[in-house]
Amino acid sequence: MDAKAVGRRIKAAREGQNMSQEELAARVEIAPTHVSVIERGIKVPRLDTFVAIANVLEVSADSLLVDVVEHSTDSIASELSAAIADLPPEEKRRVLKVVSVLVEK
Repeated sequence: MDAKAVGRRIKAAREGQNMSQEELAARVEIAPTHVSVIERGIKVPRLDTFVAIANVLEVSADSLLVDVVEHSTDSIASELSAAIADLPPEEKRRVLKVVSVLVEK
């Protein structure tokens, strides 16, 4: 498992919620230093801690484990769809063009 990548995603989700490490730690009932070592990828959280973090941050486990779990691509497609859902039609076409270029073989 790429603990550093998972930690970076947890950190990004936390920062996206404008939440400090201390606040996340308090809500998950772990020490702030433990949040720090998880986010830096030094330690992998126990399953119950991981689930609590995902719930507090209101993110799916798939989104945090996207490069770890082979079948997490459904989450990626859902996130992409949600991200472009409210865009104006011209912006949607621009995103589609970029994605099309990226996936060409």
